[in-house]
Amino acid sequence: MDTVVTISSFVFFTGLVGALTYYFTRNDNHDSSEGYFLAGRSLTGGVIAGSLMLTNLSTEQLVGLNGAAYKDGICVMAWEVIAAVSLVVMALFFLPRFLKSGIATVPQYLENRYDAGTRTITTIIFIVAYAGILLPIILYTGATGLSGILNIKELLGLPNDTVVLWLTVWLVGIIGSIYAIFGGLRTVAVSDTINGFGLLVGGVMITIFGLQQVAGDGGGVLDGWDTLVTSHPEKFNSIGGSDQSVPFSTLFTGVLLLNLFYWCTNQQIIQRTFGASSLKEGQKGVIYAGFLKALAPIILVLPGIIAFHLYAEDNIAQDKAYGTLVADVLPTPLAGFFAAVMVGAILSSFNSALNSTATLFSLGVYLPHLKPQATQEQVVASGKWFGWIIAILAMATAPLLAKTESIFGYLQKMNGLYFIPIFAVVLVGMLSKRVPALAAKVALVLGFTAIALGYFVFDDFVTSIHEFHFLGCVFVSLVVLMLLVGKCCPRAEDYVQQHSGDVDMTAWVGAKPAGLCLVLIVLAIYAYFADFSILSAGVE
Repeated sequence: MDTVVTISSFVFFTGLVGALTYYFTRNDNHDSSEGYFLAGRSLTGGVIAGSLMLTNLSTEQLVGLNGAAYKDGICVMAWEVIAAVSLVVMALFFLPRFLKSGIATVPQYLENRYDAGTRTITTIIFIVAYAGILLPIILYTGATGLSGILNIKELLGLPNDTVVLWLTVWLVGIIGSIYAIFGGLRTVAVSDTINGFGLLVGGVMITIFGLQQVAGDGGGVLDGWDTLVTSHPEKFNSIGGSDQSVPFSTLFTGVLLLNLFYWCTNQQIIQRTFGASSLKEGQKGVIYAGFLKALAPIILVLPGIIAFHLYAEDNIAQDKAYGTLVADVLPTPLAGFFAAVMVGAILSSFNSALNSTATLFSLGVYLPHLKPQATQEQVVASGKWFGWIIAILAMATAPLLAKTESIFGYLQKMNGLYFIPIFAVVLVGMLSKRVPALAAKVALVLGFTAIALGYFVFDDFVTSIHEFHFLGCVFVSLVVLMLLVGKCCPRAEDYVQQHSGDVDMTAWVGAKPAGLCLVLIVLAIYAYFADFSILSAGVE
């Protein structure tokens, strides 16, 4: 009976999201590049905020970050609360410059600022990174979390975990591909918003039920919180030690840089901001998402600490902590609902990454290099075909990640390969007028190569100084190199950005006050949980 209830509620909620998404997008234009890749520039602040949140809050976050919290405690919240600061920077500095150019992709902006060669190199880096790193990780973590919640192995009578993993990966991958490839960006954004509400509700429920279980019979949420803080005070220090995954000093180097790239220049994430109906709506959406990120540790960090309290003696793997907690504390009638929410979260990130990959290929490779005279319909069709190729590749490689010790740590490490050089090139391009295309190309190739050598050849040295400090050093070196090249071989003329006229550039009057408020909230959160004695005690 429990199995029937779980499956029924899962099918109902999954179908409901699909039906609502179809209803809201049934009249959309998917035949033109702007309609398919930019949602016809019609997205409002609420939709942008919801889409940003759920694209980010996928299972690599739910499973991976809670797993990191299971091991290291609340200090891993840095990935969430610092994201709020990065979103303020995006709203006030990066977004106005992107929208002024009327672009559809970050490489397109780099073409405007540097040249077509810079765009091509960046496009290829993005496509390789998404296909080889991001998409397989999304599918793997999604399959792991979903199989744990629904207990698919027992449910279907499958022989082992490997079969369960392959089956779940392909099931989720096929459904996600249909959303992304046939629906376009607006379909992705609308389904993200609907699923986002469900994810927030479901995530908070897990935390509440978990705290009640910690409190024991008759205990409430506050009793559970008091028990956690009293039993594991070391888990509630926002200042990370040197033996933890996010040492305090790295907040100002690699952690900050990775966050800034992710929220300000990562095509997969910020593509929905390019579809904003105006700068005002875009800024609203980004700032709204920032406030949600400041609260995200409630569902992305606290459950991991709860799982540590409940299961530490069982020696479970850290990336199994969240799925174990959900299966343990969630009432049976709600299991199907949360599984549907998890699927929505998986689909959101997978859809967004796949849609962005198709966008990058169609507008950055197919149109300029393979068929310059292509019609709008042919450009869209090329993206759909390429999307299927990349989706199949991701589904075939995702299960191979099963032996990775910490999937969240692996994701952040691999992200550095392309995050750092691209962010350096974009930032220097915005802050300077004379740095030439040569500097950008050298920085992209040299930065990617240097980080790859550091990770895979000189890994002992990188480990000794911490990989996040290493990324910070590479970033500073690339910026200095580009400025030196600009000094020695400057552009013939100063770069002057032109307004394309595609987007209303009237800014939101509340952007700066709301941004300042958000930064103060982040500082207050850190100060409340800070215990700097971990540094003075010589741990770092």
